[in-house]
Amino acid sequence: MLTFTLSKILFEIMKKLLILPLAALSISATFYLTGEPATAPKNWFNLSYAENGTHGVGSERAYKYLLTGKKADTIIVAVIDGGVDYMHEDLKNVMWHNPGEIPGNNIDDDKNGYVDDIYGWNFIGGADGKNVNYDNLEMVRLLRNYKKKFKGMDSASVPASDREAYTEYRSIQKDYDMEVAQFTGYKQNLSAFNMYFKDIAKSYNKDSATYEDFKNWVPGPRYEKMHKRIKLITRNEDSYRELRAGVNEGIEQINARLDYHLNLDFDPRNIVGDNYENANEKNYGNPDIKGPNSFHGTHVAGIIAAQRGNGLGMDGVSNAVKIMGIRVVPDGDERDKDVANGIRYAVDNGAKVINMSFGKSYVFNKAVVDEAVKYAESKGVLLVHAAGNDSKDNDATKNFPNPRYENGGTANNWIEVGALNWKNGKNACAPFTNYGQKNVDVFAPGVDIYSCAPESKYQNASGTSMACPVTAGVATVILNYYPTMTPAQVKSAIETSSDRSIAKKKVIIPGEKKKKAKFSVFSRTGGMVDLYAAIKMLQNPAPAGK
Repeated sequence: MLTFTLSKILFEIMKKLLILPLAALSISATFYLTGEPATAPKNWFNLSYAENGTHGVGSERAYKYLLTGKKADTIIVAVIDGGVDYMHEDLKNVMWHNPGEIPGNNIDDDKNGYVDDIYGWNFIGGADGKNVNYDNLEMVRLLRNYKKKFKGMDSASVPASDREAYTEYRSIQKDYDMEVAQFTGYKQNLSAFNMYFKDIAKSYNKDSATYEDFKNWVPGPRYEKMHKRIKLITRNEDSYRELRAGVNEGIEQINARLDYHLNLDFDPRNIVGDNYENANEKNYGNPDIKGPNSFHGTHVAGIIAAQRGNGLGMDGVSNAVKIMGIRVVPDGDERDKDVANGIRYAVDNGAKVINMSFGKSYVFNKAVVDEAVKYAESKGVLLVHAAGNDSKDNDATKNFPNPRYENGGTANNWIEVGALNWKNGKNACAPFTNYGQKNVDVFAPGVDIYSCAPESKYQNASGTSMACPVTAGVATVILNYYPTMTPAQVKSAIETSSDRSIAKKKVIIPGEKKKKAKFSVFSRTGGMVDLYAAIKMLQNPAPAGK
C-alpha cells in the first residue's frame, strides 16, 4: 500500500507544473487524495440517481422504502488493511469482539492460535508489540532475491534452466531503475518548490511569507513560470498555506518511496520475527489492529459500518455489521503470506464478507493466496477487492491478488470493483480507476467519499479503495436480510441488479484527457452497484424461466 496523501491543490500543481502523469502517484489500490470536494453531494455514495441525481448505491432509498421494519441478521465483515482505529466514536460500537477471548490476560483463551485477539489480528507486528510501518514494494523484494541468485552472471553464463528467471530479473531491474529515476525527479521538483517559498519569505525578511506577500512578489526569471502557474491555483491564505504544507508532505511521501519502498538495503521483516520462508506458518504477529498508520483502514471501515443514525460524522452502508480488523498492509506492498493468513483468520473467526482494498503489480507466492481464496470459497465467504488506481486496463496488465488461480480456474466468491465519480456524464469514471471488460466486475462510488479518520475525525478520500467497501457494504446488507445466500448468489445479485443506464454512453477513459469509450467496456457488467435495485429484485424475484 502506498499512501500518497497529497492535497488536491498540490496534486493539480504537480500535474500541471511538473508534467506529472496521473498514474505516477497511483501505484497501488490504496491511492487517495485528501481535501474537501468542491461540490460533491454530502453522503453521495449512499444516495441514488432516482432521488438525488447522483449514482450512489441507493442505501438510504432501500432502507426507507424496502427494509423498514424488517429483521436484519448481523454480519461480520473483515477489513484486511493497514489498521483500524477501533476506538473511533463512529466505529467502537460496531467493532467485532472475539467472544472466546478475555482481554489483556496474555492467554489464548479460545485456542485459535492468537493471544488476546479481541478485535482481530495484526500479521505485520512482532510479539514484543513492535509494528512494521514501511516495507518494500514486491518488485524490490523480488529484485533483492534475484540479485543474490544471479550475482556475477550475465546472459551468456546463466544456466538454461534459469533463463526464464533471468529474463524476469532483467525486466524487474529495468522497471526498478525507471521508478527510482522518476521519483528522484519528483523529489528534485518538489525541493525546487521549497526553495521558491523560502526565497519569497527571504525577500520580505520573514521566516514565512503570507498570501499577500506571495501575490505582490515579483519573481526573477528562475521562478517566473512557477509563480505564474501557482498564482492561477492559489486563491487565498488558506490555499497558499495548504500548498506549502502539501509540498512538505509530498517530499516526505516521496522520501518514503525512495528510502523504504525502493530501498534494496531496507528489510523490516525481522520486526515480525516469523520464518518468512515458511509460507504455511500462521501463528505470528500481535493483537494491535490499529498499528502506526490507520487512516486507510479506518476510512474503509467507516464506509461499510459507521454507526447509522447516531448523529455523528457519517453513516456506513450497513446497519447490522461487526467490523473485524486484520492488519497485513504496510506503507509499501503487502506480502502474500500475510494476505493468505489474513483471509484464513477472517474465515475461521466468522467473517462472511472480506474487504481487500489493496493490490500490487508483482507477486511472490500466488499459490498460498490462491489456497486461502479457495478456503474462503469452501466456507461461504465473499471477497471484495479494489481494482487499483493506475488508470490501467486490468485485462492487459498484472494486478495482484486476483481471482484467477495459478493452476487454472477462477474463484466464484470474488468481486472486483472499479471507481465511479460523483460527476455524471462524460466524467462518470474516476480518472484514476483501473478497469477491464473481463477482469473488473462492477463500478461503485469512489471519489470524494467522506468517512472516518483516526482519533474520531472524518475526512474525504478517493480511490478504488473506497469503491471496494461501498460494494462490500452492499453485499453485507444483502446478507443482513438474506443470510442464507452463497457468495456466488450475492455476487450475482449485485451484478444482475447493477444500474446499466449509462452503459452505452461514452465517458472519458481513465487516464485520458478527452478520449472516450462506452462505459460498458470498462467492466464485465457495464453496471454500477445499486443496493435499492438488488433488494427490490430479491423481494420480487422473476418467475422461473424468465
